[in-house]
Amino acid sequence: MIQAIITPAAGKRLIARSLPGHPAVKAALRSGTVVIVAGTTNGYAAEELLAACGQGEGFSRQRFFRGVTLPPWQDTTDTGRLPDESLFPGDVVVRNGKWLKGKTIFDVVDDLAQGDVILKGANAVDLEKKQAGILIGHPKGGSIVAALQAVAGRRVRLILPVGLEKRVSGDLNSIARCLNEPGADGPRMLPVQGEIVTELEAVSILTGAGAKLVAAGGVCGAEGAVWLAVSGTTEQEQSFKAVFAGIGREPPFALK
Repeated sequence: MIQAIITPAAGKRLIARSLPGHPAVKAALRSGTVVIVAGTTNGYAAEELLAACGQGEGFSRQRFFRGVTLPPWQDTTDTGRLPDESLFPGDVVVRNGKWLKGKTIFDVVDDLAQGDVILKGANAVDLEKKQAGILIGHPKGGSIVAALQAVAGRRVRLILPVGLEKRVSGDLNSIARCLNEPGADGPRMLPVQGEIVTELEAVSILTGAGAKLVAAGGVCGAEGAVWLAVSGTTEQEQSFKAVFAGIGREPPFALK
């Protein structure tokens, strides 16, 4: 058994690195459509998936989000730090291995069909129930409501890459009822069923080993980090060591 400390940034990279090897994603990249909805974790995913298609040139994850959570002392309206909305590059849509630049999920959702894949990040995850919660700021529900038209209506696969630092202990349906109560302040929440991919699932996809969350926290850059215990065959554990060597020093996400 191997123990490893995974920072939030390293976790994003670990999750992203596993996605090109996910069977459904691999199939859709080859002959179908993959929609990577903008978000910070999905920025890493877009880098890895576009690289797998040989089309990584020209993509930057620095502006690849519609909203971010910042420390309380950071002014979220500071346009010197947050991307100008007019510069939002769009989501990443890959159809039959080709990146359709400038498209968003709203442009292609009506064309998605069974066998296609939507990757959508989340703001909360219930590890026991395998359910994610997505904060809603848009009065019409934003990109997740658009995605669910295809997921529920046409059996498009929804994959939710989400880091373990977003785990919550409460029931997401109860949390959503609280946040969505008329008269409440702040964003709303939509609990969503889909295929959760955290660092735990990523380890399994990449190496075949099993991973458990055994501790968490830290300081001096390890805030939000998780301790994973990884076990498997000798070959699987050695494979994880190689993966960790490639992601362990991932620098923190920074707005530019």
